[in-house]
Amino acid sequence: MLALLDTLTGQVAPLEPAVPGHLAVYLCGPTVAGTPHLGHARVNLVWDTVRRYLTWTGLEVHFVSNVTDIEDKIIARAAEEGTTVEDVASRYEALWRRTMERLGVVAPDDAPHATSYVDRMVSLVGELVGRGAAYEAGDGVYFSVESVPGYGALARQDLATLRSGARVEAQEAGKRSPLDFVLWKLAKPGEPSWPSPWGRGRPGWHTECVVMSLDLLGEGFDLHLGGLDLSFPHHENERAQALAAGRVFARRWAHNGMVVDERGEKMSRSVGNGMSLPELLDRYEGRVLRYLVLQAHYRAPMSVTEEALQAATGALRRLDNFAWETRELPRVAADQVVVGDFRRRMDDDLDTPGALAVLFGAVRSARAEPERAPALAAAVRECCEKGLGLPLRGEPTSLDQEVAALVAQRDSARASRDWGRADAIRAELTEMGYLVEDGPTGTVVRRPS
Repeated sequence: MLALLDTLTGQVAPLEPAVPGHLAVYLCGPTVAGTPHLGHARVNLVWDTVRRYLTWTGLEVHFVSNVTDIEDKIIARAAEEGTTVEDVASRYEALWRRTMERLGVVAPDDAPHATSYVDRMVSLVGELVGRGAAYEAGDGVYFSVESVPGYGALARQDLATLRSGARVEAQEAGKRSPLDFVLWKLAKPGEPSWPSPWGRGRPGWHTECVVMSLDLLGEGFDLHLGGLDLSFPHHENERAQALAAGRVFARRWAHNGMVVDERGEKMSRSVGNGMSLPELLDRYEGRVLRYLVLQAHYRAPMSVTEEALQAATGALRRLDNFAWETRELPRVAADQVVVGDFRRRMDDDLDTPGALAVLFGAVRSARAEPERAPALAAAVRECCEKGLGLPLRGEPTSLDQEVAALVAQRDSARASRDWGRADAIRAELTEMGYLVEDGPTGTVVRRPS
């Protein structure tokens, strides 16, 4: 069983579904106000891998990821472009879906839109006001963080520490604490709005996921996911609302690490160092980015540099070459030693770097032990495709007559154990711009992709 670090407890523990055989999962989805970036790639690739792996191991996964289609950034974008909020949200959601498809991310089972849940958000805010956990202020309704014992647990800090570190800003009219957050924003002229007991307005961002996750997955759902930057305050604020309303919220929390630049700073549009994901996918296929994500432990910071992308391309090419080399081997059951080692790595807090090392070890073993090659090749294919969502695409390189002759000469030299001649031909082919691999069926050459 897969074990993950629970952000709430700080402990690595196995995922134990509330309903045996079924896992209810919620991932915070996009605010459709702009072009997807590398942070979006990582969070979706990490948790898509988890979803695929759990499904492969036999669990039925109900995967929900929302769409925030009303928010300050969307309103600002519409004003900047001279168009409507609906146009901005629709256009950028379509771009989001196309980009996730290019990454090979499986679409969620449910993708609820915030605007479809406003009535239920109004009901939740009213309930929180009635319980004394929220109050009206000059510009809307705010949640009182002091109403929830243990506020700050996801940040591993108590309320006093959080209060002392809070930024001192101009207080909104009637706001009682700098940590209190808005549940309902009163609308300004020209802004989209919905009716409520407190006046026309729109829900605060922190309220959306509480309502949608509980509606679609039920109380006590198994796992709430997201990037580490959302653990506080966003996820803490979700948790606080559910607790204040007397609901059982997520049983487990898991967060992936950030994408950082070469200085170790988080990459994002807001600080000007974000990289457009569609533009990057024009240069590198989605599998390369998935491989790059898998090379790093999901909780560690990760950099995306040209050097790292080239290295990931080369590593993926080696796996593709192996798939091509072994394409004509008998189709047999996967080597269970390799599959078992792979699963042990994955189950250990999603150790994808270790899991990849197992697969490359199997590739080396297949080349050294031809009699085991069919079962080892089957294990590599199954673990890559079903366990990691990394399909292998070994394809032949079209060879001209001169290159084909050199390949045949090299295979003949290897068969007669003339290693010096074989190495000389390898060097000649490399000089001609080919990548040369030794496989169970002979020399494989291809052009760099």
